[in-house]
Amino acid sequence: MYQEESYVEEIVSSLSRSANIAGHSRIDPFLSKPKSEQMTLKGMVKGTRNMLGRYVGKWFYDKGIPFDAANSPYFTPMVNAIQRARPKVKPLTTYELSGPILDEEVEEVRKWIKEYKQSWPRTGITLMSDGWLNKVSKKEFVNFLAYSLKSKAFLYVSRTKNDANFYVQLYDQIVEEVGDKHVV
Repeated sequence: MYQEESYVEEIVSSLSRSANIAGHSRIDPFLSKPKSEQMTLKGMVKGTRNMLGRYVGKWFYDKGIPFDAANSPYFTPMVNAIQRARPKVKPLTTYELSGPILDEEVEEVRKWIKEYKQSWPRTGITLMSDGWLNKVSKKEFVNFLAYSLKSKAFLYVSRTKNDANFYVQLYDQIVEEVGDKHVV
């Protein structure tokens, strides 16, 4: 038996013949082919992919996740990790995602920023800023980012004022924080 065939059989055997999606019980046509029709490996994989796509799609639709999220560089690795997980692995809870998992990600970003800042003496940075308006609260903000050949990183956000001195002081503060010798 080919390795792909055993993988497909494992997926198919771990799926129930009926699925309960958003409270609606239905029979999946992929899993309920007539007994007289033998499925091909290609047909099984196509059906499995379609079924998984339906589940992922329903999650996107239910939570209003923008479709562009599927273009995230983290989307495919997430799907691959789910595929490699054992059938009995339980989904993460809200607590885990908003607590320990988030803490680990924040720590990873802090380490990356520290490493990025260490490259500034070699590469230098360009300070970039951009203002934006929160349409709900009607408050204006200005973002500051550091850009270099290596990467870019968010530095700071501030409320804005209609005062030129405010912006001069804000830019001075940011330049002092990143080090004027690094700004090119």
